[in-house]
Amino acid sequence: MFVIISDIWLDDEETMGKLQAVLDGYDNVEVVPSLFVFMGNFCSHPCSLAFNSFSSLRSQFGKLGQMIGACSRLKEHSRFLFIPGPDDAGPSRVLPRCPLPKYLTEEFQKHIPNAIFSSNPCRVKFCTQDIVFFRQDLLYRMRRSCLIPPSTEETSEPFEHLVATITHQSHLCPLPLSVQPIIWNYDHCLHLYPTPHTIVLGDKSEQKAFNYTGITCFNPGPFSNDNTFVAYRPCTREVELSAL
Repeated sequence: MFVIISDIWLDDEETMGKLQAVLDGYDNVEVVPSLFVFMGNFCSHPCSLAFNSFSSLRSQFGKLGQMIGACSRLKEHSRFLFIPGPDDAGPSRVLPRCPLPKYLTEEFQKHIPNAIFSSNPCRVKFCTQDIVFFRQDLLYRMRRSCLIPPSTEETSEPFEHLVATITHQSHLCPLPLSVQPIIWNYDHCLHLYPTPHTIVLGDKSEQKAFNYTGITCFNPGPFSNDNTFVAYRPCTREVELSAL
């Protein structure tokens, strides 16, 4: 089982308390999850040029490592994957985004040395399945850039229209470069060809799941605001929408 949590604000005590409850709960189940996917943003404030609390954020990652290290079964049997969000620390906001800076993650890795800090988007190969993780507030930006309102004949759910759009375009972010700059030499990282089995769209919009043309798509929702996350079982491709 995979547990996917998006928007984990490490500088928010309430969020960290809720995360502690989730970790303690899974540490006590019979079979612990094989993978935890933590998606940004990891700070309640954008890590822009005006952000001056990087040392504090570094220590907060260290506290997260201590929290996970206290869950002995999770530390021994689970893997942890970190994917940066649109407002996390990095050289720029262009896509694809590079992993979180080593300066921020060093303290965490002292406690969980096998943690993986990946780019955004990230593609995971699990047995025969391809799973794509993408953390971007895509729904709002797509609706804002929409010239013609989507037809409501089949569905009026915006998330379903979003899934259909990126699937038909075979691209995770089919927006103009003026709206979302892309490093052109790495544009292939955003391609959805060959089509993956599962697409995880981390978004600040509400939690949703949708199966479209055989592709399992879901948004775990913002954990810091809505207390929501997702438990995903790759063997059956079952999506369990969860909340505290």
